[in-house]
Parts: sequence; C-alpha cells; structure tokens
Amino acid sequence: MADQKSFTPSQVARHKSKKDCWFVINGRVLDVTKFLEEHPAGEEVLIEAAGKDATKEFNNVGHSKEAHNLLLKYQVGVLQNYAFNEADKNASFVESVHKEMSAFVIKDDKMPKYSTFLEFVLPLVFAGFYFSYRYL
Repeated sequence: MADQKSFTPSQVARHKSKKDCWFVINGRVLDVTKFLEEHPAGEEVLIEAAGKDATKEFNNVGHSKEAHNLLLKYQVGVLQNYAFNEADKNASFVESVHKEMSAFVIKDDKMPKYSTFLEFVLPLVFAGFYFSYRYL
C-alpha cells in the first residue's frame, strides 16, 4: 500500500460528476468513470456516492467476489492516513474467468438422409389422396 498514490478526502470530493466519478471504499480511492455504464444497478447509484466514502453502501448491498475484484481494478490510490487491516493489505486482483456454456448435439441415429424428406412429404401425399377421395 505504500507504493499507491495518497489522496485526501477533499481531493476525492472534487471528482463527483458523470465525466469524472471517484469515491472511496475501504480506504481505496476508485475512479469508476469508465464503469458507470456497465454497473448493473445503473450509473445513478455510483454518481450518488461520488466524491465521498461509499464503504457502508457498498457493504450493505452484498456485492459478489467479482465486484470486490473490480475494486482493485479501478483503484487509483488510497485515502491519506487510512489504517488498513491485514486482509486489505494482502488483497490482490484475481482475474475472473467467465465460463461459457457450450452445447452440442450428437445425432447417433442410423436413419438415411432421405428419411427426413420422406417424413415431410409422405403426410402431404396421404393428405392429398384423402382430400381427392373425399372430393370425388
């Protein structure tokens, strides 16, 4: 934490617009300007907390582990004279891996290729015979 740039609360308070949105969570100064449009709850929630300490609001919502990793991604510095605990000092950014679902169908039937054509055409032929018989 010693190599991080240090900001005062008044410096953070100057960044509270949609074009420049900073806030503090657990002593970390975050620049979330690029994240505003991506935030699941909307940008209004972040702009409302801009320029101040949003630790309480962040913790009350119950964010996921991925959200906690994003804190480290958007961190630009630390709050001046903030006392970090050991868990915060040892935190490191863990890249989340999105697992995509893949599906494929194995068609293991031994039916010939023309059978799908027959499955479509034969009912039409029988329907034609039926209607022509009824018409005559």
